[in-house]
Amino acid sequence: MPERRAPNEAPDLQSLEKLAEWAAGRRFEHIKRDDLPYLKVLILDTLGCAIGALGHQPILAVRALTDDLGGSEWSTLIGGGKSSPDRAAFFNGACVRYLDFMDILMMRGQSFHPSDNLAATLAAAEFAGASGRQLVTAIAVAYEVQALFSEHAPLQEKGFDHVTHLAFSIPSALSNVLGLERRVAANAIAMCGCAINTLWVIRTGRLSSWKGFASAEAAMACMHMTLLATRGLTGPLNLLEGPHGWEEVVGEKVKIDWATESLARFKESSIKRYNAEGHTQSVLECLLEIREQHGIRAADVLRVEVDAFKQVHNIVGGGEAGDRYIASSKEQADHSLPYLCAVALLDGDVWPAQFSDDRVTRPDVQDLMKRVSVRQRDGLSMRYPNEMACNVNLVMRDGRELSAEKSDYLGFAHTRPLDWNRALEKFERLTGPELDSGLLRAIPVAVGALDTIKVSELTELLGRAGRRQARASA
Repeated sequence: MPERRAPNEAPDLQSLEKLAEWAAGRRFEHIKRDDLPYLKVLILDTLGCAIGALGHQPILAVRALTDDLGGSEWSTLIGGGKSSPDRAAFFNGACVRYLDFMDILMMRGQSFHPSDNLAATLAAAEFAGASGRQLVTAIAVAYEVQALFSEHAPLQEKGFDHVTHLAFSIPSALSNVLGLERRVAANAIAMCGCAINTLWVIRTGRLSSWKGFASAEAAMACMHMTLLATRGLTGPLNLLEGPHGWEEVVGEKVKIDWATESLARFKESSIKRYNAEGHTQSVLECLLEIREQHGIRAADVLRVEVDAFKQVHNIVGGGEAGDRYIASSKEQADHSLPYLCAVALLDGDVWPAQFSDDRVTRPDVQDLMKRVSVRQRDGLSMRYPNEMACNVNLVMRDGRELSAEKSDYLGFAHTRPLDWNRALEKFERLTGPELDSGLLRAIPVAVGALDTIKVSELTELLGRAGRRQARASA
């Protein structure tokens, strides 16, 4: 007997229904065995970024509000305590994002941070009593969906932020880990897709703290709408192709044959070596290698000249996103290549310590950043995203010029992906102030064993993280 269609369903399956059927039907076995270790590396890196953010003032403010609002204790908050799944998605998502140290998947028209999907997926997995295998599968689903939407419908040059694509990837992942059937999943994706449309202005001009929290807000909203779908609420299933729908508004057709898609796009996501905007990584590696090789003192540098690809210039070099010679806060500094180059020369590092209020506003870095120039070179742009080509030239006060070039950096997924041991080094350095020695060992072990444990075994460890928890135990 033909399937009886609901009032909001067309006679034939629409695009979102096909996506929902694919997303809900993915299983752990769809991930290639040889690919699984890198997915675990990405998860470890994301959790390291989240734990490393715990002591920072904006995160403390979000945590205080979360505690004041209360909520059913279904899902663990990183650093201790529990709350409702949607509030856990927001708090943990804010932790993942705040440092701006998470992985980045680079495409010609739209780069994005797929680790934005983890917090909501983790909260839903714990809520559902899921296995680690189910969590890993759902995260792979999220990476795949966000990559495909970014590839088929890049939004940045249309004025929308990459957070907009989370409206499709997060409910797809939640539908998978919650075990939703196609109809419920499709309605969840439909509601999210028409409600979350974030503007790129959050990353242009004089940047605000919202740069680090917009994706967490999307995660919370997606969780809420997905749970509403489980209670019978329906969404516009013609969201993509319908009159005045998403495709018409953004001017792009999303024609994807979901039946042929695998779970492998996560392999394209690069891990940051430096605590800075993703496209700057090769420039910073190049600059720091020149500094070390020649024993340079910043005081001896007259000016820094950087030639880079389009995305570097547009986002952090003074192009379309606006003036990057203004850096008065962490958010402005980590998206200013002039600041990043200056602080790298002065401190020999680009880590969270380089973004404290005191460091950002200090005269030495403010003076040197004014002598950093950034130029876009078409030849370098043509090599992106397969390469992150750049040239760096230091003009010294004694008349010498020291130059070097790079095509990638340690952590670039296409050529020098980070392995487990390197990822563990980053994790330990980031989380050391927030973890005791036992947790510093146990959390990576749990991530490495996700295909054999329950999600609750990982979240129990994450709930014990943080100086706040250490003080409580004492």
